[in-house]
Amino acid sequence: MRALLQRVTEASVTVDGEIVGEISNGLLVLICAMQGDTEAQADKMAAKVARCRIFDDDAGKMNRSVTDIGGSALVVSQFTLAADTRSGNRPGFSTAAAPKDGERLYEYFAQKLADEGVPVQKGRFAADMKVRLLNDGPITIWMEF
Repeated sequence: MRALLQRVTEASVTVDGEIVGEISNGLLVLICAMQGDTEAQADKMAAKVARCRIFDDDAGKMNRSVTDIGGSALVVSQFTLAADTRSGNRPGFSTAAAPKDGERLYEYFAQKLADEGVPVQKGRFAADMKVRLLNDGPITIWMEF
C-alpha cells in the first residue's frame, strides 16, 4: 500500500457538487492499494498513520500524532499513487490493485484507521472527486508498506 499524508487545517472532497467528506484539523490521507497488497499491510498502514508524529507539541516540535491532537482523517482513494513514470511521458498504472481489490482494501484501511481511534471521513471510490485542502506547514509524508 502507498499513502501520501498531508497535515491539514481543513480538507474536503466534493463529488458532483456535493461535499461527501470534510474535516478540520487532521490528515488528508491519499491511499492506493497495489497489486498483491493484503489486509496485513493495511493494518500496518493504519497503525502507522494513527501514530505518525507530525503535529506540533507545545514547544513547536513535531511530536504529536493525529490521535494526540484529537484530529480527524479524510481518506481518499488515489490509484495514481501507483504511477510508473520511468519510461515515456504517460504514466502507467498497471501496478495498482484491480478496482475490486482496491475498493475492498480502501474501505478496510479506512475502517482500521477508525478502529485506531481516528474519526474518519471518506471520499467516494472511483468517483471524479474534487479535493480541497489547506496544507499546514506544509507537511507532506510518503508511506509505503
